Amino acid sequence: MTWGPTLSEDGTIFRLWAPARDAVTLEIADGQPVAMTRDPEGWFSVKAPVGAGARYRFRLTDDLTVPDPASRAQSGGVHGWSMVADPDSYAWRTPDWRGRPWEEMIIQEVHVGTLGGFAGVADHLSAIAELGITAIELMPVNAFGGTRNWGYDGVLPYAPAESYGTPDDLKALVDRAHELGLAVFLDVVYNHFGPDGNYLGAYAKGFFHPEVDTPWGGAVAVDQAPVHRYFVDNALMWLNEYKFDGLRFDAVHAIENDDFLDAMAAELREKTAGRHVHLVLENEGNDADRLHPAAFDAQWNDDFHNVLHVLLTGETSAYYADFADRPAERLARCLGEGFIYQGEGSPNHDGKPRGKPSAHLAPTAFVAFLQNHDQIGNRAMGERLTLLTHRQKLRAATALLLLGPQIPLLFMGDAHGSESPFLFFTDFHDELADAVREGRRKEFAKFAAFADPKAREAIPDPNAHATFHQSRAQPGPDAAAWQDLYRTLLKIRHEAIIPRLRGATSIGAEAIGEGAVVARWRMGDGAVLTIALNLGDSAAAFPEIGAAPIFGDGDPGQPGSVTVWLER
Repeated sequence: MTWGPTLSEDGTIFRLWAPARDAVTLEIADGQPVAMTRDPEGWFSVKAPVGAGARYRFRLTDDLTVPDPASRAQSGGVHGWSMVADPDSYAWRTPDWRGRPWEEMIIQEVHVGTLGGFAGVADHLSAIAELGITAIELMPVNAFGGTRNWGYDGVLPYAPAESYGTPDDLKALVDRAHELGLAVFLDVVYNHFGPDGNYLGAYAKGFFHPEVDTPWGGAVAVDQAPVHRYFVDNALMWLNEYKFDGLRFDAVHAIENDDFLDAMAAELREKTAGRHVHLVLENEGNDADRLHPAAFDAQWNDDFHNVLHVLLTGETSAYYADFADRPAERLARCLGEGFIYQGEGSPNHDGKPRGKPSAHLAPTAFVAFLQNHDQIGNRAMGERLTLLTHRQKLRAATALLLLGPQIPLLFMGDAHGSESPFLFFTDFHDELADAVREGRRKEFAKFAAFADPKAREAIPDPNAHATFHQSRAQPGPDAAAWQDLYRTLLKIRHEAIIPRLRGATSIGAEAIGEGAVVARWRMGDGAVLTIALNLGDSAAAFPEIGAAPIFGDGDPGQPGSVTVWLER
């Protein structure tokens, strides 16, 4: 790899791209500093007689030392020493694992910190697999400021967070998942760096385009060769060294460079050939052009969540305003064509068009969800749907999620009916902590419930340890009933849906009431899957179908009911 230390038989080669500096010194803990050699493109390098476990950093001036931006492990946090790690030190128990096909994916998103680190997640894997889930997705594990964070404020993308465990602990987690037949995805953030511990601007200003504004400052300059390699090599590290089965790329619309995305996907495909490796986008732009087998397998479908949230809760503020009008018709479009917004003007985006036509895409090009870290955690009080909607309606929506042909994503706690909040939490200090706390509260000033400054003071402080502690998912009061529902639905999905998913296409969806929809798909073997559900408050007429339902919940056609047929 271009970035980061490389072990050799007689030492370690260290590298740093610092084009804004004329001199850089390598410092080794308990050793002598060594001047590094600069090449014309701004790369500094030197070989030192040290091996795995050595602690090091780079000195830029008498009063400024920085960690390696491609550090594989940290000692003392993101401001501390970087550590040389041996990428081959872990002895894999599942060296022949080749992954699972995309159609088999039933994904549960988890936050590593709230489950007790890498070892804590590993302890939960047996129960996750037993339920019928086939994959877990880890929220970002890259090193961040402090000991607790969602992970999207990472500053050292190559280093697993020290508070979660060592690189080998993370590999052991992936290894254990593979032993249980679980695929493992990782959420990676290539669109920005966090505010605590990002030193790149001190020696590599070319890493960013200051003239291109994003919510986090200047855009990452992925058109520059060293920056391009920084992120592509990072993705390759997770896929090949850690044996992750796939990556979810956070908010790629903020990267604003399709050429980078396409080139990255092509190289990742080439260098992971022979395995089932899956690449998934988060893209607010609903860019259907990126979704094809040679590039990205799927996109998180926010439209699916947003319209169902409106139907389930009646909430229409902020971005839910885009789905407030004719929500049943919008859900029908989502089930039949993938995206709801395919170039239409979005009220939440000041009328600007959003999205591209997606009806030609397979249903499996979309990852569907009722909840995820964003949709819960970006609420002021972090409430889950178990507290926001009628239980029977949520059961019906859950059946749609798990028996529909889009790829389902769950959030930790869903299958146990958790009522625990998932709050926004960080571990910043001093002025940064104040800014994050006040900024968080100002975000909600436009909501009627928080228009009063005193009401906003009730929004949990992201930096309080209690905020993190409250975000640990606990089983809800009806946990057994929810678990039975999930186990039943997942068994049906494994037996009746997954074997028929490859080649499935939509054959139409329509609204049949103010909150009711019926949708049909021709599955890969020619069978017809039909789902009718009613999330409204008045009865609707479900279709008459000769075949017996493979699942039903509630009195058909009544509010909160769902019926699923498979005509072979």
